[in-house]
Amino acid sequence: MARRCELSGKGVQTGNNVSHANNKTRRRFLPNLRTRRLFSELLGQPIRVRIAISTLRSVEKNGGIDGYLLKTSEVELPGELVKLKRRIAEAQQKRAA
Repeated sequence: MARRCELSGKGVQTGNNVSHANNKTRRRFLPNLRTRRLFSELLGQPIRVRIAISTLRSVEKNGGIDGYLLKTSEVELPGELVKLKRRIAEAQQKRAA
């Protein structure tokens, strides 16, 4: 399984450990990924995603998973979440009608 956030795409970064003697060795910065169940109010069911905790803060800021997906463009989302975004948009239109 790739170390990549499903919503934001945040992944592994590389850099250097720098010692006191200024020796540089390569290292990896891993994202803080957790598997979370986020409840979709429009669909009425939980959605299981592997998400970076920093992205989880953005999701909460945008009013939950529904608001975050509706504000995010489809180009930035993987295929599964694009389908989910379309289901949420349809549910929102049905609720508005």
